[in-house]
Amino acid sequence: MRSKSPKLVCDHVWKIFGDLGKAQHIIDAQYWPPGQSDLDKYNLIGAVQQVSLEVFDGEIFVIMGLSGSGKSTLVRCMSRLIEPTNGRILFNGEDLLEKTSREMIEIRRHKMGMVFQHFALLPHLTVLGNVAFPLEVQGIARAKREERARQVIELVGLKGRENYFPRELSGGQQQRVGIARSLADEPELWFLDEPFSALDPLIRREMQDEFLRLQSMLRKTIVFITHDFDEAIRLADRIAIMKDGAVDQIGTPEDIVIRPATDYVAEFTKNVVRAKVVSVRSIMKPVTGRPAIGEVAGTAKVSQIVSKIKHSDGIFAVTDEDGERIGDISRDDVVEILMQG
Repeated sequence: MRSKSPKLVCDHVWKIFGDLGKAQHIIDAQYWPPGQSDLDKYNLIGAVQQVSLEVFDGEIFVIMGLSGSGKSTLVRCMSRLIEPTNGRILFNGEDLLEKTSREMIEIRRHKMGMVFQHFALLPHLTVLGNVAFPLEVQGIARAKREERARQVIELVGLKGRENYFPRELSGGQQQRVGIARSLADEPELWFLDEPFSALDPLIRREMQDEFLRLQSMLRKTIVFITHDFDEAIRLADRIAIMKDGAVDQIGTPEDIVIRPATDYVAEFTKNVVRAKVVSVRSIMKPVTGRPAIGEVAGTAKVSQIVSKIKHSDGIFAVTDEDGERIGDISRDDVVEILMQG
């Protein structure tokens, strides 16, 4: 169940690139929030513009957008690797922009994990050394840090490769080392910036499976960047779609595909196979009272029940988490969605 209070909040966050003096002039002159004409006048770029969102404890929050949409800049603002120009960023209710540089270093060391597209492993260190490195920086004794490193190495499926060097690993294995390293200090908040985009499609799919397995065990609060909508649908609890530095829509994958808020979102999602996104609960009919020839879960995606229902003429009962019948579905209901996709 989602917690009532968010773990991370962006409150009208801006990041403007260009002449900082001119950007400050806009703020001081009360042009805020600036329009595109104000930015153009001073030759400024609004890489992140008026972004407000909440990320809840234990959810996978995916940020999507084309190259240049501002998604990576936004995530770096969230951790203050890049300084926002304006707005607030709250982590556990505290404004990160009020923290000193030293305080932010400690927060990033102990409470935030980061995984990027490029693995950035240290080539002269073994798998064990790479994973234990963040703990070594913290001054943790060798025996303790290596014990923790071995635990997360096993967690990501690399047990037995502790003494391998990065050059002796495949791309997928190297990325697992990067993931293990980011988990070594048990972060509360986990940032992943297109972590699988450099991998071959088959390995990428395997890493997505691994990621979901880890999340089912760890229940981390995750901000995940991708430009791949299929990946977002597979992983996300909620998605934010960005365009030109601003957020166009935030919602569940199903909300965004079925109810796009803007023409841009509709265009962005037009080629998505709806059966992969639409839940059985969304298309079920009221309970008819007719005998059901089988059951399907309301939370299942339509694509997951096609093989079960496509050759049956009868009614299937749709059930909730407690096994109670909450609706009915037939083959015709499924075919209608398949025809849309």
